[in-house]
Amino acid sequence: MQRHGRAIRGVQWVVVLAYAVLIIVPAIMPLPPDSARMWNNLTVFSEFVFWGIWWPFVLLSMVMLGRVWCGVLCPEGTLTEFASKFGMGWSIPRWMRWGGWPFVAFGMTTIYGQMVSVYQYPKAVLVVLGGSTVGAMIIGLLYGREKRVWCKYLCPVNGVFTLLARLAPFRFQVSEEAWRHSYKHGEHGHRVIPVNCAPLVPLRQIQSADCHMCGRCSGHRDAISLATRSSSDEVVEQGAKRASGWDTALLLYGMLGVAIGGFHWTVSPLFVQIKIVVAGWLINNDIMWPLADNAPWYIFTHYPDQNDVFTWLDGSLVIGYMLATALVYGTALLAVMALGNRILGFGGRAPTARSDAGAGALHSVGWSTRRLHHFAQALIPQAGVGVFLGLTATTLTILQHHHFNTHWAGDARAVLLGLANLWSLWLAYRVARRYAASSVALTGAMACFVVTLAIADSAWWLMFVRW
Repeated sequence: MQRHGRAIRGVQWVVVLAYAVLIIVPAIMPLPPDSARMWNNLTVFSEFVFWGIWWPFVLLSMVMLGRVWCGVLCPEGTLTEFASKFGMGWSIPRWMRWGGWPFVAFGMTTIYGQMVSVYQYPKAVLVVLGGSTVGAMIIGLLYGREKRVWCKYLCPVNGVFTLLARLAPFRFQVSEEAWRHSYKHGEHGHRVIPVNCAPLVPLRQIQSADCHMCGRCSGHRDAISLATRSSSDEVVEQGAKRASGWDTALLLYGMLGVAIGGFHWTVSPLFVQIKIVVAGWLINNDIMWPLADNAPWYIFTHYPDQNDVFTWLDGSLVIGYMLATALVYGTALLAVMALGNRILGFGGRAPTARSDAGAGALHSVGWSTRRLHHFAQALIPQAGVGVFLGLTATTLTILQHHHFNTHWAGDARAVLLGLANLWSLWLAYRVARRYAASSVALTGAMACFVVTLAIADSAWWLMFVRW
């Protein structure tokens, strides 16, 4: 990758060109008729590319390869770094470094996407994806110098990508011994050539999932190299150090909350019942303005020719339903995880190092917030597969419209969800074992985690079976 950097840059600009065509051209074309197919209509083709292939399989790539998409193919990353090369070069402000942006940006983008029906209409795609890209370029023009400041702090999916990449079996790792030796003797006795790490990762700590896997630093100081690792390593071994409340919020209230609400409302009978009750109450009380359908398309879905129009009530209920789903699921998951965390502290003592199968566990008595956040990271496989299943529902809908056989989908979903549950259980056991002072505490914490998985699985049972 380092030797063929110029070829990689060429591929990046090809992706940028294709991305621009697929989000701009369909937005200025008439909406396709029902008879249109992906092989004879660019709008249908772009819909399938973005929501049928791109988003679900980019998520899958994070787990399989790490953040190679970010470092090699992402058009926003390419454009923000390019803009930064010629921009103002301002220092990064404190407000941008706030740790809550990955959660807030993911939640706001997910909700707004549902407000404008981003999966169905090219103008909505232009606003959501194109708006994000314009934002990335503006940040590049203002801050840093040849850096990806947008990707580091403000990208709506940066937090999700970082969580999923913690499971990847590949990473660029640093040899501490070689690094120290290079400081004493230089690189092969010559001056060390600096490396531009565009995503602002400290090269000496590049083992983390913040790395974009672009390969530019490979061989730097004869200390950095691509290596394989256990897929549990970053969660189990490094999770306590990296765990944060914002990661937990993104997992429980974002990926297992807001995202589920976005997938649910279109098929939920509860949503319909609430809408009927509220609309009836408004009519009975002669409050008619919420039933008007005059909202512009960039606020709420408005396509009269397609018989698809949101009233102000419809749009407000979509937002409320997604937020309520996040509150209910996220709080239920957090409560059970908190109970498991408390159980892990039973019978503990003041923190002392212990060697448990080389884990170097800590027995902390009572409540430990850091332990809770570490324990919650075991849900990453389940949350990731859940979002993948939700996104591939669009894939399957498009394939069904094109008369492809999708009878295998139900079994495939069950297998994927089952494997994700087993993976999460394994991570939870490895994490809990580091903290449990006794087998009783370990068993109790794992029982709580099983309940947590059942709560998360119920969302997909409702969507794919019950409804």
